[in-house]
Amino acid sequence: MSDEYAFDDSEFAENAERAYEELLERIGEGSPQPRLEPTRRVVELLGDPQRSYPIIHITGTNGKTSVARLIESILRAYGLRTGLATSPHLRRPNERIMIDGEPISNRAFAENWADVRPYIDLVDAELRESGEEPLTYFECLTVLTFASFADAPVDVAVVEVGMGGEWDSTNVGDGQVAVFTPIALDHTQRLGATVQQIARTKSGIIKPVAAVVSAAQSPEALGELERATDLTESTLRVEGDAFALESSTVAVGGQVISVKGLAGEYRDLFLPLYGTHQGHNAALAIAAVESFLGRGSQALVGDVLEEGLATVASPGRLQLVGTDPTVLVDAAHNPHGAQALADALRTYFTFDEIVVVLGVLSDKDATGIVEALAPVASSFIATQSESDRAIPAADLADLISRVAPDSALQAFESLEFAVQDARVWAAQAPRRAVLVTGSITLIGEVLGLSEVEGWK
Repeated sequence: MSDEYAFDDSEFAENAERAYEELLERIGEGSPQPRLEPTRRVVELLGDPQRSYPIIHITGTNGKTSVARLIESILRAYGLRTGLATSPHLRRPNERIMIDGEPISNRAFAENWADVRPYIDLVDAELRESGEEPLTYFECLTVLTFASFADAPVDVAVVEVGMGGEWDSTNVGDGQVAVFTPIALDHTQRLGATVQQIARTKSGIIKPVAAVVSAAQSPEALGELERATDLTESTLRVEGDAFALESSTVAVGGQVISVKGLAGEYRDLFLPLYGTHQGHNAALAIAAVESFLGRGSQALVGDVLEEGLATVASPGRLQLVGTDPTVLVDAAHNPHGAQALADALRTYFTFDEIVVVLGVLSDKDATGIVEALAPVASSFIATQSESDRAIPAADLADLISRVAPDSALQAFESLEFAVQDARVWAAQAPRRAVLVTGSITLIGEVLGLSEVEGWK
């Protein structure tokens, strides 16, 4: 990797921070505009950088980032120069644009922003003239991402949607492979009130003659994917029929899985991620890579696949950030994700007691999250992140007391105080643990806190 694309914090940090501040001045990603034309107009002016490499496009409700990271890691093990676009970030915006497994450097972030900014300004002026909102934060970030991948350049881009699919700004790229993780209720105020409506919006990433691979879905969601593949003359392969996770065994540091792929059988693969749901994510990622490299007709090379899975990392997903006492963080932010988290805690860990430090954003189903976590929580500590969308700690505590009235409960407006109290409690007896969960913004702040305080 060239020095330009190595992550750095020094010489160009100020320029990168200034570029990020300019992005933050725009409409936030919590309020996406259901449109594609402004993003399409900018990339056309730039010469359509998103057409200079093949794309694997990923949508769904839960597991998108983990699946994206798994696909990217396997492709990189094959020797391909990869671009990976995920969102949101945990600590720094550079994390959203990965080149060959590393966050884009401050220099490349700032210089690529300087390159695309004049074209964004031009389209902003056109939008204002027609009475429309200027390009949003995420629309601009999408342009920056596609331009950065072309500048690197990459051999393949693995791109996670921001929200939905059909009108998500990443959909200006044409995915040769479209990947669907499990579809459930989330962002209902924007994507639809039913799983069927949400699946229809997400199915919009399927382009003509694409290879489509999907996790197991409800009948309502699957029907929408089948409709979209028929309309686009694409091929659809679904978990449980075309490919499957055949076994998952708990192992030190993760699990050992066996997968029936589209074209091959892959036995006894070590996966350094916790939770059977991550085993299913790996099976989906394998099917996606098989579809990309050989349209599903050619088995993957065994030792290359082993390397790709063994070296994958998915920060913020059941991540151990402290051992004295044990502190785990997980970005589960809806009931489906919280249930997968609870199941993984039961299967992969043997704690006697767990205190759940919970912070949830106001547009999420906090009740469903608490219901899923209550059976594994010895107690709750309600708190809040610095996001202006965070449910106030006192309000969240009231909700927890109604949903899980038998659980011990505290509330701290300060995340630092909440985690400090939880760690003191966990240190008082063996086989106790702290779990911090509920929102990605909360996890990012905890990761920063653990680094500053030097948790062991």
